[in-house]
Amino acid sequence: MKTFKILFALAFVALFASCSNDDDNNNDNDIILSETEIPTQIMSYISEHFPDNAIVQAVQDNDDNTVTYEVLLEGNFELDFNSDFEIIDIDGISALPDSVIPQAILDYVSENYPDNYITDWKLELTHQQIELNNGLELEFEMDGTFIRIDND
Repeated sequence: MKTFKILFALAFVALFASCSNDDDNNNDNDIILSETEIPTQIMSYISEHFPDNAIVQAVQDNDDNTVTYEVLLEGNFELDFNSDFEIIDIDGISALPDSVIPQAILDYVSENYPDNYITDWKLELTHQQIELNNGLELEFEMDGTFIRIDND
């Protein structure tokens, strides 16, 4: 009976380990960067717009012949940069700094949603998208002109 329990325990551990290897966060193409390895342009962006949020982790992702960077900051902010070190996505749970949002979008939100604030911003191929603290997602042209409420 003791041998059966040991074999069962080993089988359970092996099964659990094989399942955890399927996790999307376990990517062999990810390289954890020390603060000194983070590209200068990304460090400058963080210093300018998030001076009070320390870097928790920085990752260089090399997927599909494309390099991207993901930086996690204190305060639950996640910043994604493309291979040219340009910001393409900012996710947070509190208000994003006004300095990271185009003025036309800030003006639109302030006028139409005065009781809300922007928690997420994303640069798509043809437009920009934001999310408000009430969960509403709004799409804008590249120049900041409102397009529509995103119902996806």
